[in-house]
Amino acid sequence: MTPLSFRSPPPWVSRALVILLLLALWEILGRMGSQLFFSPLSMVATSGVTIFADREVLEALRTTAWILAIGFGLSVCIGLVLGLAVAMSRFTYQTFLPVLLLLYAIPQITVLPIFVLYFGSGPASKIAFGVSHGLFPIAVSVVAGVQGIKPLLVTSAISMGATRWQIFRRITLPYLAPSLFTGMRLASTATLLGVLLAELYVSSGGVGHFTRRFGESFQPDKLYALIAALSLMAILINETMRMLERRFSRWT
Repeated sequence: MTPLSFRSPPPWVSRALVILLLLALWEILGRMGSQLFFSPLSMVATSGVTIFADREVLEALRTTAWILAIGFGLSVCIGLVLGLAVAMSRFTYQTFLPVLLLLYAIPQITVLPIFVLYFGSGPASKIAFGVSHGLFPIAVSVVAGVQGIKPLLVTSAISMGATRWQIFRRITLPYLAPSLFTGMRLASTATLLGVLLAELYVSSGGVGHFTRRFGESFQPDKLYALIAALSLMAILINETMRMLERRFSRWT
């Protein structure tokens, strides 16, 4: 007699069940403890409707969104160029990669006052600080992608008379695409973190400012609602990167 075989549910069903379980646990724990520090989900949802009807909060979200967009775009451009410059020759790879990794390892929050000193307390410092978080994952991923190209392919292309641009377009970019999109996914959340940190400490506007204000005034329901909005923003960016990665992975 053969044992009964059970078909496992689809992945989206499992994910939905886990999310519902966590939300139910959030509601239960919020009602068991002090609501001064941890609010239940129902109160957070009610406060979310209230604060997102506030024009100042909506303007802060728009401000953070366009600063994030500019910072992420600059991170991609600078990180791609920097990574290619480091990886294109053995000399630059051996010379500058340790320096790049050293700069990547520096806790960025410790140099925030330098950014404020150079760029002021306006949007420029937030964009620059976001770029400082986002360019390194992209640059390191680009270096890893270029170094993973098989030398035989490049040698064969050169022997057939291919130019540098043809080698870059036909060999380097297709092999680089998976690593590049991995770096972009890491950089998107890192850039968001940098922008929020800059807004949190040196800004009188943006989402970071309201995060600090709600925390200092002991309004955890509004704070968690704002954090939920930021989480949705990060998920949206990450899923956009996934869609682009799936689309351009056909190239490879």
